Amino acid sequence: MKARVKWVEERTFVGESGSGHKVVLGTAHGAEGRTPGPSPMELVLIGTGGCSAYDVVHILEKGREAVEDCVVELDADRAETEPRVFTRIHMHFIVKGRALSRDKVKRAIDLSIEKYCSATAMMAKTATVTHDFEVVDTAAK
Repeated sequence: MKARVKWVEERTFVGESGSGHKVVLGTAHGAEGRTPGPSPMELVLIGTGGCSAYDVVHILEKGREAVEDCVVELDADRAETEPRVFTRIHMHFIVKGRALSRDKVKRAIDLSIEKYCSATAMMAKTATVTHDFEVVDTAAK
């Protein structure tokens, strides 16, 4: 896997993945506190949620569950001193679909966090990672 990050100006950078996708990132600067994009650490947190959400959807689809949506809301704390690693991450999954099995959703999330998600495995080296979930039945509407 390859990536490239190029400084643009002030605290603004453009990251490019090996597959050619670009993202602007940076931190607040100047009197107005302008933020050109997510900070690098925000991207790490977003990547962790994305990695696990991908797993959950994939596992549920393989199990022939009628999943229609998956959202991961993340709440995290970082160390007070450098390096300011993540020390706590809570992942709240909201999984929507038609007559989803609550047990299968729980199993998919547990498998992602405990076995498949590389990003979560890395984060767990410095952070306490917890999770919970809710299932929304779209057939009940």
